[in-house]
Amino acid sequence: MFGFQQPQHNTGEIFRQIFFSKTVLSRLILINTVVYLLVQVVNLFTWLFAVHLQSEILSAIGQYLALPSSLPDLASKPWTVFTYMFLQEGFFHWLFNMIMLYFGGIIFLEYLSEKKLLRTYIIGGLTGAFFFVLAFNIFPVFEHVSHIAVALGASASVLAIIIAIATYVPDYTIHLFLLGRMKLKYLALIFVAIDLLSIQKGNAGGHIAHLGGALWGFAYAFYLRRGTDASHLFDDLHLSNPFTRRKMEKMDTSRPKSGRPMDDDEYSKKKTATQKEIDHILEKISKSGYESLTKAEKDLLFKSSNKS
Repeated sequence: MFGFQQPQHNTGEIFRQIFFSKTVLSRLILINTVVYLLVQVVNLFTWLFAVHLQSEILSAIGQYLALPSSLPDLASKPWTVFTYMFLQEGFFHWLFNMIMLYFGGIIFLEYLSEKKLLRTYIIGGLTGAFFFVLAFNIFPVFEHVSHIAVALGASASVLAIIIAIATYVPDYTIHLFLLGRMKLKYLALIFVAIDLLSIQKGNAGGHIAHLGGALWGFAYAFYLRRGTDASHLFDDLHLSNPFTRRKMEKMDTSRPKSGRPMDDDEYSKKKTATQKEIDHILEKISKSGYESLTKAEKDLLFKSSNKS
């Protein structure tokens, strides 16, 4: 769907990069894929042994991981507000979500951190869950199905990522198959419009959840561009990224806590790390303008200019 000029890799390298690299994006795709495969394996065995399921719509695993709109059912399975965003039962549902997650995540990580990607995915999914449950319990049109309706899939989380980066760098240009070049902001508007216009056409709960994720993605990036990271409101959820802690420590340019002077090697490493950050910031300014910088990036650039 998206076109990028990237180094050519063989199929094995691409496969390892997508599923087994030590990045948040790769781990999110891997978790979704493992859950999908597990659902298919369990489905096979339930079919072979003619196991009777309570639901004719959901698999045995889906009955425990999908998000119910019924408040009593949700109270008995509160974990589903989290697990539903990793559950796909259909092949094309899984494939489309993972393609969108991969390419949307790549663009997201060009400008923002892995920790922000993880938080956007999780909080976007939680917001989508809130919209879904709220809609099915307040709108009369859903009254006859609210006791059986469920939500599942990563779409709300994925759309949160795409809308967030489209809000953060709206003029970023992508290449769409058959459609040619298009700015991210227009693609985001198309996605939102499709969900809005599709609510009455079927899968109303899914489209409403998508809009919840989109709203979070927009609000998060909107305030992030102004130097406010709204995801800090969810710090109690501990949505940090364990895979980037070492990287962040390497990028630390502060004086050692011991207070001892740095030797030449330490100074050289810290100076190189700082310069890489500054180069990234300058590239970001050239693509998206000064206003796209976070407060921390602006502070680092200001300190660097004062030292020059």
